[in-house]
Amino acid sequence: MTHAPASLILASRSPTRARMLRDAGIPFKTAAARIDERAVEAPLSEADLPPADIAEVLAIAKAEAVSGGNPGALVIGCDQLLAFEGALLHKVEDMEGARRRLLQLSGKTHHLHSAVAIVRDGEVLWSHVDPAAITFRPLTPAFVGRHLAEAGEAVLGSVGAYQIEGLGVQLFERVEGDFFAIMGLPLLPLLAELRRLGALEA
Repeated sequence: MTHAPASLILASRSPTRARMLRDAGIPFKTAAARIDERAVEAPLSEADLPPADIAEVLAIAKAEAVSGGNPGALVIGCDQLLAFEGALLHKVEDMEGARRRLLQLSGKTHHLHSAVAIVRDGEVLWSHVDPAAITFRPLTPAFVGRHLAEAGEAVLGSVGAYQIEGLGVQLFERVEGDFFAIMGLPLLPLLAELRRLGALEA
């Protein structure tokens, strides 16, 4: 007797992550994880946990938060942290913040840590973190202003205030890491694990 694959739930409000799964042909539902990310992160940062470990803890916490109300489902939690010069940077709130963020990163290298986890019935089945290093080319304030005017408020959905899949690619001098992970979801490792769990056809 064969069993139907478990339902998949993406514990994220990110339209980019949802689009990545849809484009890959993955059937899923979304359910926002209602956790205070900064409250979870604060003691971990104070304990000097590496950014990759903090991102993994946050991804697991999001999946666990949604798993409780969805018995039997495979819940996918995600998180992405930006580490820059010894600090963790978070999403900016407005376009002025985006302007400052791009000028802050101008001519320098920052690191992204993209984490994904799968939880079922409160049990962590799997987790994974992909690192990436992104070097900005030197940017002038005039270019940043024109770039943001064209890119629009969509950049506010990214911790770096850019979208590598769009106009943001013009900001970079060098990119080292997986393209999907930079967009916010280590998609290939996730698909491999979903196949291993029987949630996708192998």
